[in-house]
Amino acid sequence: MNTVKISLAGLAESQHGQVKYASAFADEHIHDIALVDGHIHITHSSPNGDEGITARVERLIERFSHGDFGFKENILFEHKVNTPYEGDIIAELVERKAIKVLEPGLFIFREPFSSLMRFLDYSFVTKIAKRFEGMQEEQYPAVIHSHTLNKTNHFTSFPEHIHFVTHLREDLDVIESFSQSIREAGGWDQEKPLAMDANMVKPNFMMNPSTCYHCYEGLENETLEGDGIVVTAIAKCHRFESKNHSDFGRLLDFSMREIIFVGKPDFVKENRLKSIEYLKELAVEWNVDSMLEIANDPFFTNDFQVKASFQRNQEMKYELRLSIPHVKKSIACSSVNFHSNTFGNAFNIKMGKRNAVTGCVGFGIERWAFAFLAQYGLDESQWPATFREQYHAWQEKAL
Repeated sequence: MNTVKISLAGLAESQHGQVKYASAFADEHIHDIALVDGHIHITHSSPNGDEGITARVERLIERFSHGDFGFKENILFEHKVNTPYEGDIIAELVERKAIKVLEPGLFIFREPFSSLMRFLDYSFVTKIAKRFEGMQEEQYPAVIHSHTLNKTNHFTSFPEHIHFVTHLREDLDVIESFSQSIREAGGWDQEKPLAMDANMVKPNFMMNPSTCYHCYEGLENETLEGDGIVVTAIAKCHRFESKNHSDFGRLLDFSMREIIFVGKPDFVKENRLKSIEYLKELAVEWNVDSMLEIANDPFFTNDFQVKASFQRNQEMKYELRLSIPHVKKSIACSSVNFHSNTFGNAFNIKMGKRNAVTGCVGFGIERWAFAFLAQYGLDESQWPATFREQYHAWQEKAL
């Protein structure tokens, strides 16, 4: 095992975290990544050696450094609270068997965490989604077709996140020989090579990485009436994030409630502004230590800087971040996004003669639950009175 140290001197400090995140995808033999005093330390067992790791990480640094600015923090709202709990909530939940960690980023959720998740989702629907006139609820599959994902540019913007779904070819010889080889090996062996091309079809489906994609797919080639529509849905989303799954709240498989706006520009922009106000109201009502800031997606491709700076300059993405006192960091629990006509063009969704514009508000259910408990702990007597009362009222009528 080797450790290589690479300087981040050419980058703004606000970009160090983005480089750390992306470096996990530089080489499959990386075991650990740390930021220390303006350097990135990478522990690895790569056959490419220190030089190979350094060259790849420097390629990423070069990619992130284009442009004459570091990302400025643009905080639009802040609700500072001196919360009562500072412990390691994940360790406590594991000890109490309220969650079971299957592997980094993959959990089984039990009571009381599972109830808290259902309450949070119920609250986001009743307190925010239902305030939008004519809101309709939809349900989506866990997988998405490659044609649909291709139209969203996900393959080129976030290729590292994609989970592919495939199956054995419809061929009796292939199916029987595959089954026989597993039997002879005494079961599935992760270390043994698998003839993917010979046995498996090219994937037609991927695990769904984002709730709203199915909404646009469902409206493809339609012409909408009036000013637009509001849809809400919750879906299981999947994103492979390598070593980053060890970060607090970065799940491989997670529940994303979204409120999606599709329509005329003013309709989408006005509803997006309303949703920002509703989010701020909720943060104050529940008294969570939080802030709303301008953000960008973690684009992985060569044109990262162009895409990220465009998003920020146009204020197309805001994130509501909740603090995690134990790790002295915050995590994004909700995002408010404006896509302009990107998806309206891609899916030929019309408003009259023009293509529709879209926007969405996302709520990471597990992240909200983790962050709330990270601030207030499992002792309900310590919870904010309003939140506790609403939770107990929901429990009275919930199944």
